[in-house]
Amino acid sequence: MSHAPVADDLATQVASRRTFAIISHPDAGKSTLTEKLLLYAGAIELAGAVRGAKTRKHVVSDWMAMEQERGISLTSTALEFDLHGRHMTLLDTPGHKDFSEDTYRSLIAADSAVMVIDAAKGIEAQTRKLYEVCRRHRLPILTFVNKLDHPGRDPLELLDEIESVLGIAAAPLNWPIGRADRFRGVYDLTDRTLLLYEKRAQGQRPAPVDVAHYTDPRVRDLVDDYVYDEFLEGMDLVTTAGTTFSHAAYLAGQQTGVFFGSALTNFGLEPFLRALTDLAPAPRARIADGVAIEPASPHFSGFVFKIQANMDPRHRDRVAFVRVCAGRLVKDMLVTNARLDAPIRVSRPYRMFGRDRTTAVEACAGDIVGLVNPGRLGIGDTLYAGPRVVYPPIERFPAEHFGRVRLENTRHKQFDDGIRQLEEEGLMQVYFSQSGGRDPIVGVAGVLQFDVIVARLRSEYNVDSRVDPLSFVAARWLDTDRATLTDVPSSVMLTTDRAGRTALLFPSTWAIEYTERQNPSARLLSIV
Repeated sequence: MSHAPVADDLATQVASRRTFAIISHPDAGKSTLTEKLLLYAGAIELAGAVRGAKTRKHVVSDWMAMEQERGISLTSTALEFDLHGRHMTLLDTPGHKDFSEDTYRSLIAADSAVMVIDAAKGIEAQTRKLYEVCRRHRLPILTFVNKLDHPGRDPLELLDEIESVLGIAAAPLNWPIGRADRFRGVYDLTDRTLLLYEKRAQGQRPAPVDVAHYTDPRVRDLVDDYVYDEFLEGMDLVTTAGTTFSHAAYLAGQQTGVFFGSALTNFGLEPFLRALTDLAPAPRARIADGVAIEPASPHFSGFVFKIQANMDPRHRDRVAFVRVCAGRLVKDMLVTNARLDAPIRVSRPYRMFGRDRTTAVEACAGDIVGLVNPGRLGIGDTLYAGPRVVYPPIERFPAEHFGRVRLENTRHKQFDDGIRQLEEEGLMQVYFSQSGGRDPIVGVAGVLQFDVIVARLRSEYNVDSRVDPLSFVAARWLDTDRATLTDVPSSVMLTTDRAGRTALLFPSTWAIEYTERQNPSARLLSIV
């Protein structure tokens, strides 16, 4: 892991930072691409990707027991490495079928994104949902069309789908030579070179690269006539009728640069990684109270975008992940939590690499640091030193699935601690019925989160529990006096959240509309 000390020239150091996230639908190859990034950067010795999630070795970013058991990413984590003269921070996002708030918050902390698409499946539901988050926050996106060494769709068809489904111009930056078992490499449209690859056993180490112009007579000796003719036909269409890449349009979120390759076998990775370091933006100014806070500002500021409990099972601590937005954060610095208007001593900031951590002497804008959190930091909190800064609150997503968590042994204290800490992470929203009963009700964005809750209570708190699903579809918070509710359907449950606010759990859209119609003085909020 690189420690990337911050030099005296703050602006130079900020300019070298690249903080990005990877988004994809499950099984598109996100975890494999993550490991190959680290492999090429020298951050790991051997890639652990093996065909199939069930047989895959544990990916370095998947540190939680349930992640390793199921072969999926359930939490976001930060991975730092140096590549081509840039200091990269990868915010690895959950890669399961359910959208989670953890994913959203990591995208808020990033400056750009990489979108991984399966060449056989194209744009899938999760990809579309995550793309919309990137679009709303104007994150530049580079696209990697993966698994070209497997049977898949025509590259031109995939470009058309990106444009028609996502509504963004797709500009190819390389073009594949062959597909499936005839895949032989890629042609770089920028420097007009042909990159031909030799596959190595299991694709575990960087593949050697032979470079030649596509008119080089050696090319026909390396590929058959069918592959070569198909390649020339595609090149003709792309160069005459395709979208030409514009760096300015990419940075503005109007265009995505598209690369083709195979993360598992290293095909196409070298030009993609070079482009990622060259094209992805450095930290940008962020808006706080209507003012643009420049990343090279002399005053530190940042925000908490994630809290993770029990990353170190030996200490059962909680780590707050902080995105440094401006200036320097220095060990032992005194900063202010804007929400509490209270000072906090940053005695031991950490640089993160999956679950591993090392003490950071200092960090600058673009970096992600972990702070051991004794309960004084919450998701969305702004930290600053110098003039007061308050970054916009991080949006909460309304829960769509609800269940009652039942304790199945007698470890009440550990159960209560676990529920509270998992709620602080933003894993779920917690409610307590006003009609009685001590079992908490949880609301989540995706049903897989129920399994995560049960698994983490068992592995991290030694608590046996189960979640009984409830037939609610939405929660609304009462933003007026309780007396304004006079006519509520019996199917609606009145609850109280951890902050003491009244929340109504509704079984249907009709019940929401009826309650709003019958109680015109009551104001119901979907997000608080």
